[in-house]
Amino acid sequence: MTVAGMRLVQVGKVKEVYSVEGAYELEFRFTDKISVFDKVIPSLIPRKGESLCRTSAFWFERIKGIGINSHFIRMTGPSSMRVRKVKVERDLSKIDKGSRSILIPLEVIARYYVAGSLLDRIKKGKVVPEALGYPSGHVPKLGEPLPQPLLEATTKLEETDRPLSNAEAMELARLDRKEWDELLETVLKVDDLIGDQASARGLIHVDGKKEFGFDEERRLMLLDTFGTADEDRFWEKKVYEESGKMIELSKEHVRQYYRSTSYHERLMKARDEGATKQTEPPIPALPDIEVKKVASLYAEMFERLTGERF
Repeated sequence: MTVAGMRLVQVGKVKEVYSVEGAYELEFRFTDKISVFDKVIPSLIPRKGESLCRTSAFWFERIKGIGINSHFIRMTGPSSMRVRKVKVERDLSKIDKGSRSILIPLEVIARYYVAGSLLDRIKKGKVVPEALGYPSGHVPKLGEPLPQPLLEATTKLEETDRPLSNAEAMELARLDRKEWDELLETVLKVDDLIGDQASARGLIHVDGKKEFGFDEERRLMLLDTFGTADEDRFWEKKVYEESGKMIELSKEHVRQYYRSTSYHERLMKARDEGATKQTEPPIPALPDIEVKKVASLYAEMFERLTGERF
């Protein structure tokens, strides 16, 4: 598919990627699709793509001020942006310590509270509380602050994200210790910026994911989108401080909806039993009332995070 000097090269869960004729650039076009649990929901969320695009552009502009390199060039419309191109090498054996202008095949998740899949893993005994910095015998509860940030890496290019140890992540992405440390330090530096902005606007930044690449000089470069209601989890600060209750102000609201309908339980059971993508239970559409709630949520979060009108 070709559109005015651009060629469609990838259709992702929530965005389309186009190569730009005559330039080493890509155009991201954000759709109104939404996904959870690695499933694209058969419902469109009005103006969700615009919310993601404009929120990401806001953060890309701000990380410039703290000296962080990114692939962002400019917005080209409410739901589209131009970015520097990097190679997505799926044959990991071709990535080496000299690779440049390339995607680092990892996702890095930073967690600051007990929530989501972390709580599930604690309950199943897959994560030991002492490894999180808690004293021996402590039983972490939903919403509890972590003693220290938890940074975890997963695969990026596999069909289902797979958790990795630090050593596995460095080996898979061909990163040396200095590069790995710089990557983790960059995550924390960006999250300090997000956390300060969120707190000033009555929000708690709970966790979030980041993706990286190397530019043509093998300098670390922040890619894709971050600090949005899709990649990051936010709670209502005042309510949390006054009652300990967690008001979900991110895509987690949608995950919680599917947990309440038993879909998540059926999906996890199928995966535990070795189901393939084709044999997993298909995710049902969101009811109209939920679509409206989610659309309002994304519009609200754009305004609260950026201070701009949607």
